[in-house]
Amino acid sequence: MPGTLMLDSEGLSKLYIKDRAVIALVQAAREEGARVATTAMTTLEADYERVHPARIRWVLSRVDVLDVTRNVTDQAAALLRDHRLHGHKYAIDAVLAAVARTAAGPVSVLTSDPEDISLLCGPAIEVIKV
Repeated sequence: MPGTLMLDSEGLSKLYIKDRAVIALVQAAREEGARVATTAMTTLEADYERVHPARIRWVLSRVDVLDVTRNVTDQAAALLRDHRLHGHKYAIDAVLAAVARTAAGPVSVLTSDPEDISLLCGPAIEVIKV
């Protein structure tokens, strides 16, 4: 089973700037047939200040950018309530976690914030610090 590699904002940001470690992880996932994905909200959070728009468009053309639907936000809100978290600090992570929890497994998430993502994703999802 190929699975899914989810990118949080830092994973996506590092892909934008051609970070070798992230490129290697993404390439390995693709070679194994895994889906490489992120959420539309994550694309807003990623650091693109010093990245040429053409580079961003190219990277996003090679990543599945998943829509954030009402169902996803309902699931994210439930995760926040379950863990007694709230506010903008956790909102985008909760959306990513909600999507990751329903993605084809096995699922891994590249993140700079493994504690929060691990809490929201649960033990079934591998969290990889970038």
